[in-house]
Amino acid sequence: MLPRFSTFVFSIALCVACSSVLAQKKAGQMMIMQLKNDIGYLASDELEGRRTGTVGEGIAADYIVRRYKELGISPFKGQYIYPFHFVYGKDLSMATQLRLNGMLLQLGKDAFPLPFSPNKSVTGDLIPEANEQGGIWLVPLYKDLEESNNAHFEAEKFMYDRTRELEKKGAAGVIFYDGFGGKWAPSFNTQSTFESTGIPAIFLSNDAYQKHIVGTSSKGGIPVSMEIVIGKTERNGHNIAALIDNGAKYTVIVGAHYDHLGYGEDGNSLFANAVKEHQIHHGADDNASGTAAVLQVAAWVKNNHKKAKNFNYLFLNFSGEELGLFGSKAFVKEHKIDSTQYAYMINMDMVGRLNDSTHALELGGVGTSPSWSELAGMAGKEFKIVIDSSGQGPSDHTSFYNAGLPVLFLFTLQHHDYHKPTDLAERINYAGEAQIIKYVEQIIAKEDKANVKPAYTQTKQKSPGATPFKVTLGIMPDYSYQEGGVRIDGVSDNRPAAKAGLKQGDVIIKLGPIEVKSMQSYMEALGKFKPGDKTEVIFMRNGKQMTLPIELMGK
Repeated sequence: MLPRFSTFVFSIALCVACSSVLAQKKAGQMMIMQLKNDIGYLASDELEGRRTGTVGEGIAADYIVRRYKELGISPFKGQYIYPFHFVYGKDLSMATQLRLNGMLLQLGKDAFPLPFSPNKSVTGDLIPEANEQGGIWLVPLYKDLEESNNAHFEAEKFMYDRTRELEKKGAAGVIFYDGFGGKWAPSFNTQSTFESTGIPAIFLSNDAYQKHIVGTSSKGGIPVSMEIVIGKTERNGHNIAALIDNGAKYTVIVGAHYDHLGYGEDGNSLFANAVKEHQIHHGADDNASGTAAVLQVAAWVKNNHKKAKNFNYLFLNFSGEELGLFGSKAFVKEHKIDSTQYAYMINMDMVGRLNDSTHALELGGVGTSPSWSELAGMAGKEFKIVIDSSGQGPSDHTSFYNAGLPVLFLFTLQHHDYHKPTDLAERINYAGEAQIIKYVEQIIAKEDKANVKPAYTQTKQKSPGATPFKVTLGIMPDYSYQEGGVRIDGVSDNRPAAKAGLKQGDVIIKLGPIEVKSMQSYMEALGKFKPGDKTEVIFMRNGKQMTLPIELMGK
């Protein structure tokens, strides 16, 4: 038995410990309550899916700014909201038209201009494919009934390849037709990656073909007038930035995107009838969860100055992520983000669905700094850490990794509701998300205590899939760039591009004898070389055309 005095001291210590446990429990409950409020509102019907450039995105931005103000966190460089403008895709002008035998066909019902067509007007007689001469060629889309019923037939690719072939044969234009009523559902593909051909091409529906071609009484060639006008789809988005300035040399970035899919209008929904049924894609996990998590981390940094005092802390909420990381790329470019001022970046994207059985949490970017080697061990029993070493991935940390910053990416893995209207607030694992937030706070506290800027390490470039070429330049292309050529987003050390002297921001316009107009012709150019081949790369840098010798290397 303990002496009375020792028993008294022990009792006080026990009370203090119990009080601390109760305080932590209460703090955890308050965090979960705030997460429910933030995610519930951001994923509500009122915001209509937070599609970039919509009223819903603007309401979400205002809400996030209001939350930063409530937390007492200042705007970055005098403002919270940073608008950005970007070119998203192609847009078919109302000036486009097709006339057969003098009759104007209805676009979107009878005639479908193809997105790889140039802005051009042509007139002439419609001639059969077998007649190898100039004029406007009439070409079947399908060779037989079986092919027309093949749901996997790549119609747009077939028509693109055929148009290029016929252009070389002297055709002035091409009209493809469906003579069977096939499976392919025609539409103007605003996100087509095929480069522009030199001649216009239009697709005719089966009904239009039967009426205007088969049913015509014309004995000679059918007179055709084609005019195609294709413009650019331009959008605006809004990034949000708030700063805790500790007067430190380096700044830590904690970020997440807050945009989502709206009603699925951009074609990135995985719900089969998204546009037809006009259902809101709520995006509770993707990425209201990450947005709410950033706000919680911001609150913790604000209230724990002793644990987060040796760096400044910049909190970023991006838009345009779902369309191709447009917001984070714009912010990096506008504010010249690099390692001279910034220490590292933490990105949280879909952190709301921690599985209670597997406890799987992906920790990406682990290979981007030696400092990250101990982080998996810090997770304890709460998580089963799935490590991804790469600094590149399908989220905003990629933009900062390419700018030379060590990055970390937290993600609770995909689920059945991903990019569907069923990604709802009531399906979030709030207790699990709270655990992830505490884990991020531990990481920040560890790095702040060390008070050393983490070293940056380049990681192996992720390949988006199998490619038909055997060589690489060692660059990360900017897939959002649509101004002609391939813009470099990142350059890997000791690879051909780096050895030749290419830099981030350079735009490759020619590789050897092959002109590079976009990613398509860039990959075609790579396919012409083998490891060890030497050639020249022509590129634009700050508005000036430059040429450098380059030696290709195996992948």
